[in-house]
Amino acid sequence: MVTKIVLTEDEMPRQWYNIQADLPSPLDPPLGPDGKPIGPEMLAPVFPMNLIEQEVSSRRWIDIPEPILEKLAIWRPSPLYRAHAFEKLLGCPVKIYYKNEGVSPAGSHKPNTAVPQAYYNKVFGIKRLTTETGAGQWGSALSMAGAMFGLEIKVYMVRISFDQKPFRKLMMQVWGANCIASPSAETSFGRSVLEKTPDTPGSLGIAISEAIEDAVQREDTRYSLGSVLNHVMLHQSIIGLEAKKQMEKAGDYPDVIIGCAGGGSNFAGIAFPFVLDKINGKEIDIVPVEPAACPTMTRGPYAYDHGDTAGMTPLLPMHTLGHEFVPAPIHAGGLRYHGMAPLVSKLVQEKLLRPVSLHQNECYKAALDWARTEGFISAPETSHALAAVVVEAQKAKEEGKEKTILFNWSGHGLMDLTGYDNFLSGRLEDVDFTDDQLKEGLKAIKGLPKPTGA
Repeated sequence: MVTKIVLTEDEMPRQWYNIQADLPSPLDPPLGPDGKPIGPEMLAPVFPMNLIEQEVSSRRWIDIPEPILEKLAIWRPSPLYRAHAFEKLLGCPVKIYYKNEGVSPAGSHKPNTAVPQAYYNKVFGIKRLTTETGAGQWGSALSMAGAMFGLEIKVYMVRISFDQKPFRKLMMQVWGANCIASPSAETSFGRSVLEKTPDTPGSLGIAISEAIEDAVQREDTRYSLGSVLNHVMLHQSIIGLEAKKQMEKAGDYPDVIIGCAGGGSNFAGIAFPFVLDKINGKEIDIVPVEPAACPTMTRGPYAYDHGDTAGMTPLLPMHTLGHEFVPAPIHAGGLRYHGMAPLVSKLVQEKLLRPVSLHQNECYKAALDWARTEGFISAPETSHALAAVVVEAQKAKEEGKEKTILFNWSGHGLMDLTGYDNFLSGRLEDVDFTDDQLKEGLKAIKGLPKPTGA
């Protein structure tokens, strides 16, 4: 009985896969305030040009520089596991495989792009990076990468997660970063939010606005984003590329692929290399899973919107609940984002993905069953993928079909035990997203241009 399928360092992918080369129709471009497509020069105050080139590239394969491979090799290739004990608990006709991205030093998939972003900024001559973080996984990963390449890191952490997850802040400090709660008094936008709503839980959109405002004020500083953008999806493709090799070694191929989705990075990482197979005719059900409290893909329209609350970013074509929407303070802080990556959104529009939304109690129940069978304590975000695995396994039983399920175990929850405490104590509440919330949120995008197919 095989439990782990491993690759050697020599088998680690040497190129990233860029799905922009294979989209059924091109992605609509980002737009400026005038509603016209922006050029690379408009992004230059925010990102280094070497990352901007990746953002707009339509090359199918992009080489991974050797200094990046050297750092990734600390934990990559990550193992693919067969979840024998969880399968037995479920008693359904399924084989369940999972890619363990919790083996990175920061404990999640986030370093897969943090390391490249730190490297490309370093070689471009940048000294300092600003960023936002929700649950703290991304802030931790960029702090680690900054230490590796000698960059100063400033992290704006969403207030509710800053309060719920104090040890994430300490991890960032250990790696030498400065982490503060957002909204903060350190930016003009942060001060304006606090003035209007001093008790706000914050949001990723607000934290992004603060980090960008900070970055554009200094020539030696750029902004770094842990999800949503095309180059982030590109860097994360190493997950799915490894998984393909490992599934081949196992003599198997997935019928269903699952990943949790907030901005889209870990989902894209596991899914995009397999989406290519689906585009070329493979029968695969590919499922991004989001919280019922922040149902971007399942309830939000496909529209042009800002990626941040202040409207400082270009307009991006994406599924959105409106950039001024502040999600409920659920424990899956990394999934509390009003929008979805343009590439993920585009694939939803093309009917290549089947998004679903789930409540947090259902997710914690699945995570508890997982911990008591497979041993690993999952991040609250990852628990959404687990709950979807349970749903798909039960569906296979009802249909009387044998299925192979592959999902991305995107990170551990050892810093997120407050949520487990609330669940075990019966204090965790499910939050529904209402039609009134959607109506209110979409006021922010009224009158904006519409992407193709919207």
